[in-house]
Amino acid sequence: MSGYKVLIVEDEQPMRELIASFLIEEHYEVVQAANGVEALQLFRREQPDVMVVDIMMPFMDGFELLEEIRKRSDIPFIFLSARGEELDKVKGLRLGADDYMVKPFHSGELIARIETVIRRAGGKQSSQTITSGGLILDLDYMEAKSAGRLVTLTRKEFRLLELLIKHENHTVTRSRMMELIWGPDYPGSERTVDTHMKTLRMKLPEESERIKTVRGVGYRLEAPK
Repeated sequence: MSGYKVLIVEDEQPMRELIASFLIEEHYEVVQAANGVEALQLFRREQPDVMVVDIMMPFMDGFELLEEIRKRSDIPFIFLSARGEELDKVKGLRLGADDYMVKPFHSGELIARIETVIRRAGGKQSSQTITSGGLILDLDYMEAKSAGRLVTLTRKEFRLLELLIKHENHTVTRSRMMELIWGPDYPGSERTVDTHMKTLRMKLPEESERIKTVRGVGYRLEAPK
């Protein structure tokens, strides 16, 4: 889902920046606050689409922040906290939180939960799409169509196809794909890209001939003739 703005409220800067990096990689716009008081000010000014909030913070904790937000808005609100006690979860949900995640967390689960609460809230009125020939990608809902057919892709397959379409007729190197989609610290080899590209071609038989291997370099999506 691109085009959405997330307000992250977390007093520990390394954790706040880590969450931000996950969201930016998925094309979210990110606003950051170090405490609840700052978050209220940013909420008024930035008008985010969803909030991801820690509980234990100075000046105003996450529960107090949620109470203040609910006086003003029904914005999707997710707690992301090290406090995993059942009473905390129940309190957060009863105060009006849409979801509650416990640290440590997996980035993919956080993204999925953000997507879910945005959809539940109705999302935006229109979605952003990119096209190439018979390929249509809905970037907000991460849906792919080929020749009018809905294609089931994994998140990384979708991101690979998005990258190829955005760089149509230009070669994207394996190393660049690894960096953008798997991250710079991924321990696997570039053969991972080849495996995913093979699967992508199998899932897109109508367009597979346009996906060219540039030997020793990477891949290129040729424009339709």
